[in-house]
Amino acid sequence: MAYEQAGYSLLANATATGSAVDWPGGRGVFSVYAGTLSGATAKLAWSPDGGTTWLPVDQGGDTYTTLTAAGAGGFVLPACKIRAEVSGGPPSGVYAKAHGVTE
Repeated sequence: MAYEQAGYSLLANATATGSAVDWPGGRGVFSVYAGTLSGATAKLAWSPDGGTTWLPVDQGGDTYTTLTAAGAGGFVLPACKIRAEVSGGPPSGVYAKAHGVTE
């Protein structure tokens, strides 16, 4: 399994939901790796229609990409737009990325 080093920056020193980026499709890892969430939640969301509708990646009680502290979780998505959503808090200095994973 190979891990894409550069990845896609979703949050950089953020306190709120980040901008959308184009995900090429396939397996990935969402990580929140710095900052203080202070009761906030950072979660990965995806858009099946180019950014009009946003859906949580986690479904049915899963929490792989819904984080309340620094960590990481795996996901599989088609080619789409993705973003990191931040709610609650008051968070500060939050950083998040998505990295592709190939077999």
